[in-house]
Amino acid sequence: MDALASLLDGPRARNAFLIRALLDPPWSVRIQDEAPLCVVAMVRGDAWVRPDDAPAEHLRPGEIMVVCGRDPYTVADAPDTRPQVVIHPGERCTTPDGRSLTDEMTLGVRSWGTNPDGATLMLVGTYQMDGEVSRRLLNVLPKRLTMPAGALDTPLVPLLNAELVKDEPGQEAVLDRLLDLLLIAVLRAWLARPDAGSPGWYRAHTDPVVGPALRMIHNNPAHPWTVASLAAGSGVSRAALARRFTDLVGEPPMKFLTGWRLAMAADLLREPEATLGSVARKVGYGSAFALSAAFKRELGVSPQQHREGVELPVFA
Repeated sequence: MDALASLLDGPRARNAFLIRALLDPPWSVRIQDEAPLCVVAMVRGDAWVRPDDAPAEHLRPGEIMVVCGRDPYTVADAPDTRPQVVIHPGERCTTPDGRSLTDEMTLGVRSWGTNPDGATLMLVGTYQMDGEVSRRLLNVLPKRLTMPAGALDTPLVPLLNAELVKDEPGQEAVLDRLLDLLLIAVLRAWLARPDAGSPGWYRAHTDPVVGPALRMIHNNPAHPWTVASLAAGSGVSRAALARRFTDLVGEPPMKFLTGWRLAMAADLLREPEATLGSVARKVGYGSAFALSAAFKRELGVSPQQHREGVELPVFA
C-alpha cells in the first residue's frame, strides 16, 4: 500500500447526506451544517461558493468542488445574492429567520430545491461525522479544491445522478460507496497536480530511498520497525536513510512512524465497535495502556477524550 492508498482507505460514508439540488435563479443557500467535508458536482448551470473569509469562487458546469472544514459558507447563483435558505446540523432546512422549509423544498426521492426542472442541478454529498474521512487526509487538503470539467475520466457523476432518484433495497449503501469513489477519484487527481502543495511525505513516495521505507510503514504499521530495519529494506545505511528521510519528509523516520500510527488510531477509535486493545494491536502498540500513554503524550488528550469529541492537534 502506498501513501495515497493509505490516505484514501479512510473515506467511509455512512448514510451520507446525498441530494440532487434543483434550483432556479435567484437562489442562495447558507451552509452551516458543521460537516467536516462536502462534495459538490455541478451537472447543470453554475454556482458561486462564497466563504465568510475569502473571495467567492465560481463553480461551472462539469466542475467538482470539495469543501473541507466546519466553517460556514454560502452557495448562490451570483456572488451578491442574499441567502434565502439555511442548512443546519442534522439536515434541518429553514429560512434565515428560522421557518422550516423541509416540506416546501422536497421534490421527490433525494431531490430538493425550487423546481424539478431547475436551471441549476448540483449533486451534493456530505460526510457528516469525524472518522468518516481520515484526519490526516483532511489536514493536507485546502479548504476548497476544484477539479475542472473533463479533468476526471470517470462515469461516476452521471451514475451518482441516476442512482440518487432510485428507492430500492440497499440503496443507501450503494450511494455511500459511489460518494466514496467520487471523492477518491477527485483527490487522487488533485494530489497528482504539481501545484497541489502535497505534503513532503507524499512527494517522497517516489524517492528511491525514502519511498520503500514509507511503503513498509504504510503496508504494515503494526510491525516493530526500527531505523535499522527500514534502512535494510531500503538498501541503505541507517545514517543515509535517517538523513534523507528527514530532508524529504521533514521529520525523522521514527517520529513519522509515531505520527502515522496515532493518526490511524485516531480514525479507528471513532469506529463504534473498536476497543482500545484492538486498535493498539492494529497500529503497533503492545497494549491498550501503551497506546493510551502515547496518545496522551503526543496529542495531549486521552483516547477516551478523543472519542468524546475533544479536538486533536493537526497531524502534519
